Amino acid sequence: MSSIMDLRNKRAALWQETKSFLETHRNENGMVDAASVAQYDRMTADVKALGDEIKRLEDQMELDAQLAAPTSTPVQTKPMARKEKVKVTATEEYNTAFWDAMRSEMHTIEIRNALSIGKDDEGGFTVPDEFERKLIQGLEENDIFRKMAHVIHTSSGTRKIPIANDTLEAAWIDEGEEIPETTTKFAQATLNAYKMGTLIRVSNELLNDSAFDIASYIADRFGKTMGRTEEKAFIVGTGDKQPTGLLNDTVGAQLGATSASETSITFDEIFKLYYSLKSPYRSKSVFLCNEELLLQLMMLKDGQSNYIWRPGLDIGKPDTILGRPIYTSGYMPRVAAGQKVMLFGDMSYYWIADRASRTFRRLNELYATTDQVGFMTTQRVDGKLILPEAIKYVKLAGTPAEEPNG
Repeated sequence: MSSIMDLRNKRAALWQETKSFLETHRNENGMVDAASVAQYDRMTADVKALGDEIKRLEDQMELDAQLAAPTSTPVQTKPMARKEKVKVTATEEYNTAFWDAMRSEMHTIEIRNALSIGKDDEGGFTVPDEFERKLIQGLEENDIFRKMAHVIHTSSGTRKIPIANDTLEAAWIDEGEEIPETTTKFAQATLNAYKMGTLIRVSNELLNDSAFDIASYIADRFGKTMGRTEEKAFIVGTGDKQPTGLLNDTVGAQLGATSASETSITFDEIFKLYYSLKSPYRSKSVFLCNEELLLQLMMLKDGQSNYIWRPGLDIGKPDTILGRPIYTSGYMPRVAAGQKVMLFGDMSYYWIADRASRTFRRLNELYATTDQVGFMTTQRVDGKLILPEAIKYVKLAGTPAEEPNG
């Protein structure tokens, strides 16, 4: 913890030094020469790099705490207490049989019997609950959006969500006067179960090594691969065989402000974005952009010549703009004409539906010539913004360039 605090203090001090450097290298016209700008860019990049290292250490500390937590509750004798029903996939028997089957292609009768309850129609097996928790932790580490969105779990293929699309209002009435009824109209958002899958290969030497923690290795690899794929879909997904992203033109976030420039945004435009969002949503809102734009934002000042970007100084606290947290994603659009480069809103109105449960399958023959074994996992997930007015975006001026064919 002390090293994290040291890094946060070092980062804050470097940021003050960076701001001072820029101010002391302005000429009488308030301009900064190209060499000084280049030095400033290097200094802000160092500030950003320190922030990334702090985030990694905090994620590591959080994961250590989760793995150190008790995995079971103490046994307590209670006369006539009702015995709780335990999921088969949560039992030690199922967990042991599952990983024995993953390590070896030779399945004993005992293993086949233990796994029969978790077998799917395609020959895969439902993963043990403990491994699924590890996999979800991996997804959260590699998909920043999962922690901000609202995640639900469903056992069905689709989930319909009723949404009130107007606000109830009370009325002033005289004594004895009839109270008027307010009619609330409901819309409906449907969350589906789109299938996503990936596979990795592991050498037989590693599988036969009893010291090799196959569960942690696979959870880490799948978490990174699927986490990145999820995050991209939650931001720019088309809704066609994949989640509908926040930037979808039809049912995504709403326009909050348009910049005057095709290559940058100003403080006034961010201010306009901030107040384009209704006040009930602002209290839980965050900013989201890519790192290219973040470096621009670090140079912006308000009307009192104060920098609007502030580094987070406390453990677990993010950097802020206008007092609200700011996060970055490599899947937010680049700074270019006509792009929606920045989001601001309450991300909990983006719903992610995880369909239980994730399945796992060992592939013996696919990589046999290289003495490797393939492991394939699939999951069904959807995501959709259920209340578009809860999230707004800034769009740069101009028309987006056409994507190259192929």
